[in-house]
Amino acid sequence: MNGAEQIGVLGGGRMGAGIAHAFLLAGAQVTVVERDAGAADAAAQRIGDSIRRSAERDPDLDSAEAASRLRVGVDVADLADASLVIEAVPEDRMLKHESLARVDAVLGGSAVLASNTSSISIDDLAAAVRDHSRFLGLHFFNPVPASALVEIVRGSATDAAVIDLARGWVASLRKTPIVVRDSPGFASSRLGVMLGLEAIRMLEEGVATAEDIDAAMTLGYRHPMGPLRTTDIVGLDVRLGIAEELARELGERFAPPALLRTMVAEGRLGRKSGEGFYNWNEER
Repeated sequence: MNGAEQIGVLGGGRMGAGIAHAFLLAGAQVTVVERDAGAADAAAQRIGDSIRRSAERDPDLDSAEAASRLRVGVDVADLADASLVIEAVPEDRMLKHESLARVDAVLGGSAVLASNTSSISIDDLAAAVRDHSRFLGLHFFNPVPASALVEIVRGSATDAAVIDLARGWVASLRKTPIVVRDSPGFASSRLGVMLGLEAIRMLEEGVATAEDIDAAMTLGYRHPMGPLRTTDIVGLDVRLGIAEELARELGERFAPPALLRTMVAEGRLGRKSGEGFYNWNEER
């Protein structure tokens, strides 16, 4: 990647910070915009810590130099010179519409705007921007630094040249792109959530323990991680939101199990809360 390339990220939570980290390690100039000063400070700390951990694993990585190419603020006008801006706010349709419209208002005509949504229709979100041809989905996976995949979601009006640009950006991160048509849940969320929901139903019905359900997939099918542990890492609240979206679009087969709703209501959200299907307190 050209070291002078300007990349913007709207939202500096776990996903936004991971996306910023990936582009910084690829050599880009990265600007992250958050909702307020407190959130911006937390995002800067999150990204800085992540870069330092990467440097511990890779002695050739200059963490100070990478961090010097990061700017974190609260003004969307700071994104005006970016060639690519990725929206990474929480998975809420109204919030995403509002956030995309704010960014779109300051971007130049040649910039590409992308959403990191994992389930909301790209054509739906495109209503918030002026040029639908330069808008697409770039669905990164959690944790971003360790994930090898980015799902490029092509809206009905997305220009083919923009898809080619997206492939290049993903390749520069040393990740593999797949291109999917805009459809409910795209490819990854639709398949991953279905497997996760069925695993939760099995646990709910007492078919097996969480550990044994996960072992069935890691040892029997060679999945790198079981569906319940994956749900803990993604966040039970995130998975619930995606399931509800898919149930509205695709029907009852994606209806969230009662156990998932109960655990979210009780605040057992997985790794980020310390407890989900597994206890994560020692790893926090």
